[in-house]
Amino acid sequence: MKVSFHLRKDKANKEGLMPIRMLITAKDCKIFKVVKGINCKESLWDKRSERINPPRKNDSYNYHIEYNKIIDEREDEIKKLFRYILLNNINPTKDYILEKLENGLDKVNLTHEFFPTFEEFKDSSKSTKTPRTIKSYVTTINFLKDFESYSGTRLLFDSIDSTFFEKLQDYTFTERKNKNSYFAFIIKVLKTFMNWSLDKEYHNNLKYKKFKAKEDETEIIYLTMDELMTLYNHDFESDRLNQVRDMYVFNSVTGLRISDYKALKPSNVKKDYLLITVQKTKAINTKIPLNKFSREILERYKDTIHEPLPVISDQKFNKYIKECCKIVEIDTLVTKTRYVGQKRIEKTVPKYKLITSHTARKTFVTNSLILGMKEMVVRNITGHKKEESFRRYVKIAEDFKRQEMDNTWNKI
Repeated sequence: MKVSFHLRKDKANKEGLMPIRMLITAKDCKIFKVVKGINCKESLWDKRSERINPPRKNDSYNYHIEYNKIIDEREDEIKKLFRYILLNNINPTKDYILEKLENGLDKVNLTHEFFPTFEEFKDSSKSTKTPRTIKSYVTTINFLKDFESYSGTRLLFDSIDSTFFEKLQDYTFTERKNKNSYFAFIIKVLKTFMNWSLDKEYHNNLKYKKFKAKEDETEIIYLTMDELMTLYNHDFESDRLNQVRDMYVFNSVTGLRISDYKALKPSNVKKDYLLITVQKTKAINTKIPLNKFSREILERYKDTIHEPLPVISDQKFNKYIKECCKIVEIDTLVTKTRYVGQKRIEKTVPKYKLITSHTARKTFVTNSLILGMKEMVVRNITGHKKEESFRRYVKIAEDFKRQEMDNTWNKI
């Protein structure tokens, strides 16, 4: 790939001034572009340096300094584009180069590569985002690298367009068999990254803003009050299962996220409430009211090595709580419905297989509403921000109350 400059002798005006034209040669194509706003007489054009010489003595000033500066800048821009093409293994077609020239090379930071910049975004977020969020960034980076390898097309900021979206969607559903919710998650993280890098002026591509990935509504898995009390009152044969049971029930009666639970210290425990800084939202001095169940659990571990409460890894917790629920026969059949593109997939399993640390918080919200706690109070305790997500719990509570009415008064 080369760039050179020459005079358009066939376009000389009455004063003998000729336009200066740029020639770009790349692979099997040649591109000619006039450098706008500059011209030169043939006698003052240096073919060897491809620049304008100063005027001769007694001649008027010919703007050689200003014009040569324009040529230098144009040459630097084109060479920067060449480096970008080489570093990113791009096929330098005529259409690709023309598009860059037409959009204005000065508006595009061609030195920023997609994945190294994504890594920069991830690393710069570590001080402000939760470990779970950082993990989602890593997952998305790895997913997009797999897509790049599968598609054989190198990802660039400029390539994040509708064609990319369609190919990524097809790869997600057809090749990976991932569900709609997973694709929506990938697109959400990608758009967050693209917004960040746009603010940094690493690119000027706005096509990604039109991306829309529908996240299918999923079932809210929770334990009913009867199931929760059955679990709470059961005496397991091992301390391991009793401790996991207490962990789960504590979050089910306080609404704590597992991340906030694991961060608890004795100093967070007050007489009638917990005083914490919420890990996800960074909200400080958040009060979580205690009730008789949460107090009883805290009392069990007071002055022990586990004070205020036992903690284990998420992986072990999710494994052991399923074991607990299976033992106490929380085995009502539950049907999960998911979509891969337009394909509907249903799976029916015993409820205990679906119980994880995250269902404890759902258990708290749902049962609190069923028991009559005001929506505003529940939201204040849990810190739910999105109205649409919280309304799902309200609907479950209303449906439960309607069912109870049908099973009692309407049978009289």
